[in-house]
Amino acid sequence: MPGASHRARHVLRVTLLPMAVVELHMISDATGATAKRLVQALEAQFPDQEFEDIVHPMVETVDDLRLAVDRARGRPAVIVYTIVHPELREAMHELCRRAKVHYCDILRQPIESVMKVSGQAAKMRPGARPPLDTNYFRRMAAIEFAVKYDDGVGGGLATADIVLVGVSRTSKTPLSIYLGYLGYKAANVPVVKGIEPPEELFEIDQSKIVGLTIDAERLAEIRTDRARRLGGNNRRYAELVEIYDELEEAEKLHRRLGCPVIEISELSIEETAARIVAMVERRQREAATAS
Repeated sequence: MPGASHRARHVLRVTLLPMAVVELHMISDATGATAKRLVQALEAQFPDQEFEDIVHPMVETVDDLRLAVDRARGRPAVIVYTIVHPELREAMHELCRRAKVHYCDILRQPIESVMKVSGQAAKMRPGARPPLDTNYFRRMAAIEFAVKYDDGVGGGLATADIVLVGVSRTSKTPLSIYLGYLGYKAANVPVVKGIEPPEELFEIDQSKIVGLTIDAERLAEIRTDRARRLGGNNRRYAELVEIYDELEEAEKLHRRLGCPVIEISELSIEETAARIVAMVERRQREAATAS
């Protein structure tokens, strides 16, 4: 069929154009940290898209805003801004509209919603510091707890909110400190081949225990890199066969404890911590319901 042949030749001539780099402009009358966190979450939703992050911090005048908007004008760009001052925020809205730039005002709706619900007027101070209240001091105490009871040192399992159990280099320490930042007192217990874990681990509330594991080859890479940076040559520490034995030892302990296990190879600290908190809270709710 001539028509079909013609269509086939036409399809063969079609080529895919490369995707344009999308510019994400973060504009703030403070450091821009809030916008940066949003942009990181946004970019994670488009893993195949290339982005260029451009930060415009500490803007103070309409001229500052105009310069930033002009840089994005006519580009494949999105402006994300966290501007507190009402006049600057209105000016930003108008500048983006005139420049026909896609934009997102992160703070407007949350501020207006809280004002409506609380009946309180927002202070509208750029870079306002969070209050040194009970929550702040609770987080500081939880971080100190994580440092004090790191790597099975000094006990603390009974008074911990969360107990992490895993082999060396499964992010137990940074996770414990990050959980402390979130307000949870976290202790951690290392799994070491040939060394029995503390008896206290089997006597505490089992619902707060979470096991950590990791892919053996990934763990070998991490340990080899660590040994290199420390100037050592501990081949046993990084030996893959030895690592498989350690992970099997950890798996046996996790089964004895009956705890959930998280595979952390491809997870960030933030994502792992969120999963840990969700697991512990769910198990504690189930335990409370059962009793």
